[in-house]
Amino acid sequence: MTESPTITSSHFEALEPLLAQLRQKYGAAMSSAIVYGSCLRSGDFYEGLVDLYVIVDSYRACYGRRVLALGNWLLPPNVFYIEAGSGERSVRSKYAVVSARDFARYNSLRRFESYFWGRFAQPTDIVYSRSEPDRAFLQQCLADARATFLAQVLPALPASGTVEQLWQQGLSLSYGTELRTERAGRARELVHFSRDFYAQQALQLAGGVLPQLKVEERDGELHYQADIGKLSRKLAPLRWKFRKLWGKSFSVLRLLKALFTFDGGLDYLAWKLERHSGQRVEIPDKVRRHPLIYSWGLFWRLYRQGVFK
Repeated sequence: MTESPTITSSHFEALEPLLAQLRQKYGAAMSSAIVYGSCLRSGDFYEGLVDLYVIVDSYRACYGRRVLALGNWLLPPNVFYIEAGSGERSVRSKYAVVSARDFARYNSLRRFESYFWGRFAQPTDIVYSRSEPDRAFLQQCLADARATFLAQVLPALPASGTVEQLWQQGLSLSYGTELRTERAGRARELVHFSRDFYAQQALQLAGGVLPQLKVEERDGELHYQADIGKLSRKLAPLRWKFRKLWGKSFSVLRLLKALFTFDGGLDYLAWKLERHSGQRVEIPDKVRRHPLIYSWGLFWRLYRQGVFK
């Protein structure tokens, strides 16, 4: 039996106006929504942009324009902007749309690129579910993302160390496959902030889902040991080098696509880059007029300046 649509916790009541708009926009095609990122960490959804993912049954069912459905299918996700409320009580969100099929596939071991499983191995909360089966499906996808993440990073990391080091170095590998603006040491800060979460995930996955991973407590701190074959360790640097080339290329394509779906996308990009890099970013008029033609040169210049990494 299908349950009445509802947010999943009173902690997320601030998001209800956004979720109501999204349910109205996508109707019966919207099965669930999840939140992650800086606003989830701070607990303040009125500051900054809330990072949401909207899970839909299919792209054809949720879009009236075929070009949006095609873009979402070719290179998920599509990214949009939404806001609700007024003044200081406004909630603003950068939300992404992905089908349930793609969300499951892109968080599994079958997916080489780390764009999805690198994100959803991190703290994430389900803020809306259409039914209990939809919620259970999403929980399994998130569990798969964490298992995939550790299975992919372990061959490239030292055979033993602390669990915090495991996640820090793993996240750094994943971040390295995208055009990122975060300063050095960001992965260490994130893991330290949510150290209980990462410890729990390692304990749950070790020995069962990941038989190659062992976790034990020594001197008041969790340590790991990974039993990885020699061939896997030899191939790991090459795999991550190729994953980096693959991921950064697709990051550029996703940025270009977002310019046409994200309201004020160029200004948001400039604001975000300035916020994280501390460098002034100006968008030339020709890029605003013809982003598809001139954005490539802008991205390359910013990359060479060290604004992107």
